[in-house]
Amino acid sequence: MAWNEPGGGRDNDPWGGKNQGPPDLDEALKKLQDKLNGIFGGGNGNSNNSGNDGFRLNTGAVMMLVVLAAIVWGLFGFYQVDQQERAVVLRLGVYQETVQPGLRWNPPLIDEVSIINVTKVRTAQSRGQMLTEDENIVDIQLSVQYTVSNPGDFLLKVKSPEMSLEHALESALRHVVGSSKMDQVITEGREQIAVDTQQRLQSYLNAYQSGIQVAKVNIEDAQAPSQVQDAFDDVTRAKEDRERLKNEAEAYANGIIPEARGAAQRQMEEALAYKDQVIAKAEGEAKRFNQLLAEYRKAPKVTRERLYIDALEELYQSTSKVMVGTEGGNNMMYLPLDKLMEGRVSARMGSDQQVDIRELTDRVIEQLRRDSQNTRREGR
Repeated sequence: MAWNEPGGGRDNDPWGGKNQGPPDLDEALKKLQDKLNGIFGGGNGNSNNSGNDGFRLNTGAVMMLVVLAAIVWGLFGFYQVDQQERAVVLRLGVYQETVQPGLRWNPPLIDEVSIINVTKVRTAQSRGQMLTEDENIVDIQLSVQYTVSNPGDFLLKVKSPEMSLEHALESALRHVVGSSKMDQVITEGREQIAVDTQQRLQSYLNAYQSGIQVAKVNIEDAQAPSQVQDAFDDVTRAKEDRERLKNEAEAYANGIIPEARGAAQRQMEEALAYKDQVIAKAEGEAKRFNQLLAEYRKAPKVTRERLYIDALEELYQSTSKVMVGTEGGNNMMYLPLDKLMEGRVSARMGSDQQVDIRELTDRVIEQLRRDSQNTRREGR
Protein backbone atom coordinates (compact mmCIF):
# COMPACT_ATOMS: atom_id res chain seq x y z
CA MET A 1 0.00 0.00 0.00
CA ALA A 2 1.31 3.41 -0.85
CA TRP A 3 1.87 5.83 1.87
CA ASN A 4 -0.60 8.30 0.45
CA GLU A 5 -3.41 5.90 -0.05
CA PRO A 6 -6.48 6.34 2.06
CA GLY A 7 -6.19 4.73 5.41
CA GLY A 8 -2.45 4.66 5.36
CA GLY A 9 -1.98 7.25 8.12
CA ARG A 10 1.16 9.13 9.05
CA ASP A 11 2.99 5.98 9.87
CA ASN A 12 3.46 5.37 6.22
CA ASP A 13 5.17 8.76 5.57
CA PRO A 14 8.76 8.05 4.41
CA TRP A 15 9.97 11.40 5.85
CA GLY A 16 8.39 10.84 9.22
CA GLY A 17 10.20 10.46 12.44
CA LYS A 18 9.73 6.78 12.67
CA ASN A 19 11.19 6.01 9.29
CA GLN A 20 14.97 6.34 8.49
CA GLY A 21 15.48 9.28 6.06
CA PRO A 22 18.40 11.33 4.68
CA PRO A 23 20.39 13.44 7.26
CA ASP A 24 19.66 17.08 7.77
CA LEU A 25 22.45 19.26 6.16
CA ASP A 26 22.18 22.02 8.69
CA GLU A 27 22.45 19.57 11.56
CA ALA A 28 25.60 18.02 10.02
CA LEU A 29 27.22 21.42 9.61
CA LYS A 30 26.34 22.28 13.19
CA LYS A 31 28.01 19.12 14.50
CA LEU A 32 31.12 19.84 12.44
CA GLN A 33 31.32 23.38 13.81
CA ASP A 34 30.95 22.11 17.35
CA LYS A 35 33.87 19.72 16.85
CA LEU A 36 36.08 22.45 15.36
CA ASN A 37 35.20 24.80 18.21
CA GLY A 38 36.24 22.11 20.65
CA ILE A 39 39.56 21.69 18.89
CA PHE A 40 40.41 25.44 18.60
CA GLY A 41 39.06 26.39 22.04
CA GLY A 42 35.52 27.35 21.12
CA GLY A 43 32.72 27.02 23.69
CA ASN A 44 29.79 24.61 23.60
CA GLY A 45 27.09 27.18 22.98
CA ASN A 46 23.44 26.57 22.31
CA SER A 47 21.74 26.58 18.97
CA ASN A 48 21.01 30.28 19.19
CA ASN A 49 24.77 31.14 19.12
CA SER A 50 25.65 28.85 16.21
CA GLY A 51 26.14 31.75 13.78
CA ASN A 52 28.62 33.60 16.01
CA ASP A 53 30.55 30.40 16.75
CA GLY A 54 30.96 29.72 13.03
CA PHE A 55 32.34 33.18 12.39
CA ARG A 56 34.84 32.89 15.25
CA LEU A 57 35.89 29.50 13.94
CA ASN A 58 36.55 30.77 10.45
CA THR A 59 38.54 33.81 11.68
CA GLY A 60 40.80 31.81 14.04
CA ALA A 61 41.54 29.13 11.49
CA VAL A 62 42.43 31.64 8.83
CA MET A 63 44.72 33.56 11.16
CA MET A 64 46.44 30.38 12.22
CA LEU A 65 47.00 29.34 8.63
CA VAL A 66 48.28 32.80 7.80
CA VAL A 67 50.79 32.68 10.66
CA LEU A 68 52.00 29.23 9.70
CA ALA A 69 52.37 30.25 6.07
CA ALA A 70 54.32 33.36 7.10
CA ILE A 71 56.69 31.28 9.25
CA VAL A 72 57.30 28.79 6.44
CA TRP A 73 57.75 31.61 3.94
CA GLY A 74 60.28 33.32 6.21
CA LEU A 75 62.25 30.15 6.77
CA PHE A 76 62.61 29.56 3.06
CA GLY A 77 64.26 32.99 2.78
CA PHE A 78 67.46 32.06 4.65
CA TYR A 79 70.53 30.93 2.68
CA GLN A 80 74.29 30.62 3.18
CA VAL A 81 76.96 32.25 0.96
CA ASP A 82 80.40 30.60 1.27
CA GLN A 83 83.69 32.45 1.31
CA GLN A 84 84.50 31.65 -2.32
CA GLU A 85 81.02 32.62 -3.51
CA ARG A 86 78.97 35.74 -4.20
CA ALA A 87 75.18 35.98 -4.44
CA VAL A 88 73.40 38.08 -7.05
CA VAL A 89 69.95 39.27 -5.87
CA LEU A 90 67.17 40.08 -8.33
CA ARG A 91 64.08 41.72 -6.88
CA LEU A 92 61.06 41.19 -9.10
CA GLY A 93 63.48 40.51 -11.96
CA VAL A 94 65.55 43.69 -11.45
CA TYR A 95 69.17 43.62 -10.22
CA GLN A 96 69.24 44.62 -6.57
CA GLU A 97 72.72 43.88 -5.15
CA THR A 98 75.66 41.46 -4.93
CA VAL A 99 75.77 39.80 -1.53
CA GLN A 100 79.02 39.03 0.26
CA PRO A 101 79.75 35.75 2.14
CA GLY A 102 77.72 34.95 5.27
CA LEU A 103 74.23 33.91 6.41
CA ARG A 104 71.72 35.95 4.42
CA TRP A 105 67.98 36.37 4.13
CA ASN A 106 65.86 37.57 1.25
CA PRO A 107 62.10 37.40 0.86
CA PRO A 108 61.19 34.28 -1.12
CA LEU A 109 59.08 34.61 -4.26
CA ILE A 110 60.04 38.28 -4.35
CA ASP A 111 63.82 38.08 -4.57
CA GLU A 112 65.63 35.60 -6.79
CA VAL A 113 69.11 34.69 -5.50
CA SER A 114 71.82 33.22 -7.78
CA ILE A 115 75.02 32.06 -6.09
CA ILE A 116 78.20 32.14 -8.24
CA ASN A 117 81.66 30.82 -7.37
CA VAL A 118 84.17 33.63 -8.04
CA THR A 119 87.40 31.77 -7.12
CA LYS A 120 86.97 28.62 -9.18
CA VAL A 121 89.36 28.47 -12.14
CA ARG A 122 87.34 27.51 -15.21
CA THR A 123 88.72 26.25 -18.49
CA ALA A 124 87.73 26.76 -22.11
CA GLN A 125 89.40 25.21 -25.15
CA SER A 126 89.57 26.03 -28.83
CA ARG A 127 91.13 24.33 -31.84
CA GLY A 128 91.17 25.11 -35.53
CA GLN A 129 93.17 25.70 -38.69
CA MET A 130 94.22 29.28 -39.28
CA LEU A 131 96.04 31.25 -41.96
CA THR A 132 99.32 32.96 -41.04
CA GLU A 133 100.81 36.17 -42.37
CA ASP A 134 103.00 34.31 -44.88
CA GLU A 135 99.93 32.46 -46.24
CA ASN A 136 100.55 29.14 -44.53
CA ILE A 137 97.99 27.05 -42.69
CA VAL A 138 98.62 25.96 -39.11
CA ASP A 139 96.63 23.75 -36.79
CA ILE A 140 96.46 25.29 -33.29
CA GLN A 141 94.96 23.99 -30.07
CA LEU A 142 94.88 26.17 -26.96
CA SER A 143 93.13 26.43 -23.62
CA VAL A 144 92.09 29.41 -21.50
CA GLN A 145 91.90 29.57 -17.71
CA TYR A 146 89.55 32.23 -16.32
CA THR A 147 87.60 33.28 -13.24
CA VAL A 148 84.45 35.34 -12.62
CA SER A 149 85.46 38.84 -11.58
CA ASN A 150 82.00 40.48 -11.58
CA PRO A 151 79.11 38.13 -10.77
CA GLY A 152 76.46 40.70 -11.73
CA ASP A 153 77.86 41.24 -15.20
CA PHE A 154 78.54 37.54 -15.63
CA LEU A 155 74.91 36.69 -14.85
CA LEU A 156 73.03 39.58 -16.46
CA LYS A 157 75.06 41.44 -19.11
CA VAL A 158 75.76 38.46 -21.42
CA LYS A 159 73.25 35.76 -22.28
CA SER A 160 75.81 32.93 -22.49
CA PRO A 161 79.21 33.96 -21.03
CA GLU A 162 80.92 30.65 -21.88
CA MET A 163 79.85 30.75 -25.51
CA SER A 164 80.80 34.41 -25.77
CA LEU A 165 84.22 33.54 -24.35
CA GLU A 166 84.75 30.82 -26.96
CA HIS A 167 83.79 33.15 -29.81
CA ALA A 168 86.00 35.95 -28.49
CA LEU A 169 88.88 33.51 -28.03
CA GLU A 170 88.67 32.28 -31.60
CA SER A 171 88.50 35.85 -32.92
CA ALA A 172 91.49 37.00 -30.88
CA LEU A 173 93.54 33.95 -31.84
CA ARG A 174 92.83 34.35 -35.55
CA HIS A 175 93.83 38.02 -35.39
CA VAL A 176 97.14 37.26 -33.64
CA VAL A 177 98.01 34.24 -35.83
CA GLY A 178 97.11 36.19 -38.96
CA SER A 179 99.66 38.82 -37.96
CA SER A 180 102.47 36.30 -37.36
CA LYS A 181 104.61 34.07 -39.54
CA MET A 182 104.41 30.32 -39.48
CA ASP A 183 107.84 29.79 -37.92
CA GLN A 184 106.88 32.04 -35.01
CA VAL A 185 103.63 30.17 -34.44
CA ILE A 186 105.18 26.68 -34.56
CA THR A 187 108.55 27.19 -32.86
CA GLU A 188 109.98 30.08 -30.91
CA GLY A 189 107.03 32.51 -30.99
CA ARG A 190 104.48 30.45 -29.06
CA GLU A 191 104.81 32.29 -25.77
CA GLN A 192 104.49 35.71 -27.35
CA ILE A 193 101.44 34.61 -29.33
CA ALA A 194 99.82 33.35 -26.12
CA VAL A 195 100.49 36.68 -24.38
CA ASP A 196 99.11 38.71 -27.30
CA THR A 197 96.04 36.47 -27.51
CA GLN A 198 95.37 36.89 -23.78
CA GLN A 199 95.57 40.68 -23.98
CA ARG A 200 93.28 40.89 -27.00
CA LEU A 201 90.80 38.39 -25.51
CA GLN A 202 90.60 40.35 -22.26
CA SER A 203 89.89 43.57 -24.18
CA TYR A 204 87.02 41.85 -25.99
CA LEU A 205 85.54 40.50 -22.76
CA ASN A 206 85.78 43.89 -21.09
CA ALA A 207 83.96 45.45 -24.03
CA TYR A 208 81.21 42.84 -23.69
CA GLN A 209 80.98 43.49 -19.90
CA SER A 210 81.10 39.73 -19.41
CA GLY A 211 82.51 39.85 -15.86
CA ILE A 212 85.27 37.36 -16.82
CA GLN A 213 88.94 37.73 -15.92
CA VAL A 214 91.37 35.72 -18.06
CA ALA A 215 94.11 34.13 -15.94
CA LYS A 216 96.25 32.47 -18.61
CA VAL A 217 96.25 31.33 -22.23
CA ASN A 218 98.18 28.13 -23.02
CA ILE A 219 99.02 27.02 -26.55
CA GLU A 220 98.94 23.25 -26.18
CA ASP A 221 99.76 22.34 -29.77
CA ALA A 222 100.76 24.20 -32.91
CA GLN A 223 101.79 22.33 -36.03
CA ALA A 224 101.42 22.22 -39.76
CA PRO A 225 98.56 20.27 -41.37
CA SER A 226 99.01 16.51 -41.44
CA GLN A 227 99.47 16.50 -45.22
CA VAL A 228 102.77 18.42 -44.98
CA GLN A 229 103.80 17.48 -41.46
CA ASP A 230 106.75 15.31 -42.57
CA ALA A 231 108.32 18.16 -44.50
CA PHE A 232 107.94 20.51 -41.58
CA ASP A 233 109.45 17.92 -39.27
CA ASP A 234 112.52 17.81 -41.51
CA VAL A 235 112.77 21.58 -41.41
CA THR A 236 112.45 21.54 -37.64
CA ARG A 237 115.18 18.92 -37.27
CA ALA A 238 117.44 20.93 -39.55
CA LYS A 239 116.92 24.02 -37.40
CA GLU A 240 117.64 22.01 -34.28
CA ASP A 241 120.86 20.70 -35.84
CA ARG A 242 121.82 24.24 -36.76
CA GLU A 243 121.25 25.42 -33.21
CA ARG A 244 123.17 22.45 -31.85
CA LEU A 245 126.17 23.08 -34.08
CA LYS A 246 126.02 26.76 -33.28
CA ASN A 247 126.07 26.02 -29.57
CA GLU A 248 128.97 23.60 -30.00
CA ALA A 249 130.92 26.21 -31.96
CA GLU A 250 130.23 28.82 -29.30
CA ALA A 251 131.32 26.38 -26.60
CA TYR A 252 134.55 25.65 -28.50
CA ALA A 253 135.15 29.36 -29.00
CA ASN A 254 134.50 30.02 -25.33
CA GLY A 255 137.05 27.34 -24.48
CA ILE A 256 139.79 28.19 -27.00
CA ILE A 257 139.67 31.98 -26.80
CA PRO A 258 140.52 32.20 -23.08
CA GLU A 259 143.26 29.63 -23.62
CA ALA A 260 144.74 31.67 -26.48
CA ARG A 261 144.47 34.82 -24.43
CA GLY A 262 146.22 33.08 -21.56
CA ALA A 263 149.03 31.89 -23.86
CA ALA A 264 149.41 35.39 -25.28
CA GLN A 265 149.54 36.86 -21.81
CA ARG A 266 152.12 34.25 -20.79
CA GLN A 267 154.31 35.12 -23.77
CA MET A 268 154.04 38.79 -22.94
CA GLU A 269 155.04 38.09 -19.37
CA GLU A 270 157.97 35.95 -20.57
CA ALA A 271 159.04 38.68 -22.97
CA LEU A 272 158.93 41.26 -20.21
CA ALA A 273 160.88 38.93 -17.95
CA TYR A 274 163.47 38.33 -20.72
CA LYS A 275 163.68 42.06 -21.25
CA ASP A 276 164.32 42.67 -17.58
CA GLN A 277 166.83 39.82 -17.56
CA VAL A 278 168.77 41.17 -20.55
CA ILE A 279 168.77 44.66 -19.12
CA ALA A 280 169.94 43.43 -15.73
CA LYS A 281 172.62 41.27 -17.34
CA ALA A 282 173.84 44.14 -19.52
CA GLU A 283 173.94 46.43 -16.54
CA GLY A 284 175.83 43.77 -14.60
CA GLU A 285 178.30 43.26 -17.43
CA ALA A 286 178.79 47.00 -17.72
CA LYS A 287 179.40 47.26 -14.00
CA ARG A 288 181.78 44.30 -14.11
CA PHE A 289 183.62 45.85 -17.04
CA ASN A 290 184.05 49.09 -15.15
CA GLN A 291 185.43 47.17 -12.19
CA LEU A 292 187.82 45.24 -14.48
CA LEU A 293 188.89 48.48 -16.08
CA ALA A 294 189.81 49.89 -12.72
CA GLU A 295 191.82 46.75 -11.88
CA TYR A 296 193.43 46.74 -15.34
CA ARG A 297 194.65 50.26 -14.81
CA LYS A 298 196.23 49.18 -11.54
CA ALA A 299 197.86 45.94 -12.90
CA PRO A 300 197.48 45.61 -16.68
CA LYS A 301 199.62 42.49 -17.12
CA VAL A 302 198.00 40.46 -14.37
CA THR A 303 194.55 41.49 -15.38
CA ARG A 304 195.23 40.65 -19.03
CA GLU A 305 196.51 37.21 -18.12
CA ARG A 306 193.57 36.62 -15.84
CA LEU A 307 191.14 37.55 -18.62
CA TYR A 308 192.99 35.26 -20.99
CA ILE A 309 192.72 32.34 -18.58
CA ASP A 310 189.03 32.98 -18.01
CA ALA A 311 188.46 33.01 -21.76
CA LEU A 312 190.30 29.72 -22.17
CA GLU A 313 188.28 28.23 -19.35
CA GLU A 314 185.04 29.22 -20.97
CA LEU A 315 186.24 27.89 -24.30
CA TYR A 316 187.42 24.56 -22.91
CA GLN A 317 184.05 23.95 -21.28
CA SER A 318 182.44 23.59 -24.72
CA THR A 319 185.10 21.37 -26.38
CA SER A 320 186.97 18.22 -25.55
CA LYS A 321 189.98 18.68 -27.92
CA VAL A 322 192.56 21.45 -28.07
CA MET A 323 195.20 22.09 -30.76
CA VAL A 324 198.22 24.06 -29.54
CA GLY A 325 200.86 25.53 -31.84
CA THR A 326 204.46 25.72 -30.62
CA GLU A 327 206.67 28.70 -31.22
CA GLY A 328 209.48 28.24 -33.77
CA GLY A 329 208.05 25.06 -35.29
CA ASN A 330 205.34 23.69 -37.47
CA ASN A 331 204.24 20.95 -35.14
CA MET A 332 200.81 21.09 -33.55
CA MET A 333 200.29 19.50 -30.19
CA TYR A 334 197.03 17.72 -29.59
CA LEU A 335 195.70 17.73 -26.06
CA PRO A 336 192.95 15.15 -25.45
CA LEU A 337 191.22 17.02 -22.69
CA ASP A 338 188.34 14.56 -22.67
CA LYS A 339 190.71 11.72 -21.88
CA LEU A 340 192.55 13.77 -19.32
CA MET A 341 189.28 14.73 -17.68
CA GLU A 342 188.12 11.13 -17.66
CA GLY A 343 191.41 10.12 -16.04
CA ARG A 344 191.07 12.79 -13.43
CA VAL A 345 187.49 11.80 -12.79
CA SER A 346 188.44 8.12 -12.46
CA ALA A 347 191.29 8.96 -10.12
CA ARG A 348 189.09 11.10 -7.88
CA MET A 349 185.98 8.91 -8.01
CA GLY A 350 186.95 7.23 -4.77
CA SER A 351 187.08 10.56 -2.92
CA ASP A 352 183.77 11.82 -4.46
CA GLN A 353 185.40 14.96 -5.85
CA GLN A 354 184.74 16.58 -9.23
CA VAL A 355 187.34 17.80 -11.76
CA ASP A 356 188.31 21.43 -11.41
CA ILE A 357 188.59 22.82 -14.91
CA ARG A 358 190.54 25.83 -13.68
CA GLU A 359 193.21 23.60 -12.15
CA LEU A 360 193.39 21.57 -15.34
CA THR A 361 193.79 24.70 -17.39
CA ASP A 362 196.58 25.93 -15.19
CA ARG A 363 198.38 22.64 -15.56
CA VAL A 364 198.01 22.71 -19.34
CA ILE A 365 199.35 26.24 -19.53
CA GLU A 366 202.25 25.33 -17.28
CA GLN A 367 203.09 22.35 -19.45
CA LEU A 368 202.97 24.54 -22.55
CA ARG A 369 205.38 26.98 -21.00
CA ARG A 370 207.81 24.23 -20.13
CA ASP A 371 207.70 22.80 -23.64
CA SER A 372 208.24 26.23 -25.09
CA GLN A 373 211.26 26.83 -22.90
CA ASN A 374 212.73 23.45 -23.82
CA THR A 375 212.26 24.16 -27.49
CA ARG A 376 214.05 27.51 -27.17
CA ARG A 377 217.00 25.90 -25.38
CA GLU A 378 217.36 23.27 -28.06
CA GLY A 379 217.34 25.94 -30.69
CA ARG A 380 220.20 27.80 -29.12
